[in-house]
Amino acid sequence: MNAPTSFSRWIDDYLAVRRQAGLALKVEGEQLRRFARFAEQVNHHGPLTVQLAIQWASSTGSGRRLTAARRIEVLRPFASYCRQFDSATEIPPRGLFGPARHRLTPHIFTDDEILDLLAACDHLYPPGGLRGASCATIFGLIAATGLRISEATGLARSDVDLEQRLLYIRCAKLGKSRWVPIHSTTADALHRYVKKRDRDPLAGKTDSFFVFDYGRPASTRSVEYAFKLLRAALNWRARGDHPAPRLHDLRHSFVCHRLQDWYARGLNVDRSILALSTYLGHVKVTNTYWYETATPELLAIAARRFVRSRGGAS
Repeated sequence: MNAPTSFSRWIDDYLAVRRQAGLALKVEGEQLRRFARFAEQVNHHGPLTVQLAIQWASSTGSGRRLTAARRIEVLRPFASYCRQFDSATEIPPRGLFGPARHRLTPHIFTDDEILDLLAACDHLYPPGGLRGASCATIFGLIAATGLRISEATGLARSDVDLEQRLLYIRCAKLGKSRWVPIHSTTADALHRYVKKRDRDPLAGKTDSFFVFDYGRPASTRSVEYAFKLLRAALNWRARGDHPAPRLHDLRHSFVCHRLQDWYARGLNVDRSILALSTYLGHVKVTNTYWYETATPELLAIAARRFVRSRGGAS
């Protein structure tokens, strides 16, 4: 009997080719390796088929069609790659389990909630340590700039120019790097953090800009864990479709607050959002529109603009 088909080598080759084009494909790579293990577990023989794709996509623990749809979207480009070497390879059709993207409404933080979050960092263990100061500064930085959490925790000391008020984001999503200007108040907050950080004799052991106690760099995982502790302590209730407010919702909140400010100042939003898209590190402006959320404040502004466009008619 022939041994089950192993897709592992082809997956390695496929990821290497795509990554040479500047794509990280971290999540996609993990998913494809799970697919390879599944194919071995079910003793699949021969090329990739639609039937095998359906079996794997349907084997999710949650049983959600959205998860299955996303698995199919990961497999499709890999199947196209395999077909170059095995003409019997079948490419799963798009939309086999419906749309692969469904936007869940995020929790848009109010200014008071952000202030409460920053104040609650003082209670993180150890009292008065760098962990609380680092988390408060990271949360404030994301709220003020819309950085991804990984971009904030990935900052090196050499990436932060407080004199020029610039942050250099290295190799972010899709391998893109960019400069991010910051407001003077944000630069002042980072200055205060640096003074506290540099008083810690162990902080100088790392090149990371954000440091926890004992000289440990602030990692994305550790900051997200601290956020979950604070979220529970603050007893927040989600206003979106997710079970609880997420740290990533600070990025969504930044976009909504910018739109609200632009409308209030009478700026051309369609023109300004192109600059915002670059600022956020998005490849397409449509990705920035994805972050928009119909908050009560934005709906009220839209209603007033509509009334004005109708000449005040009811």
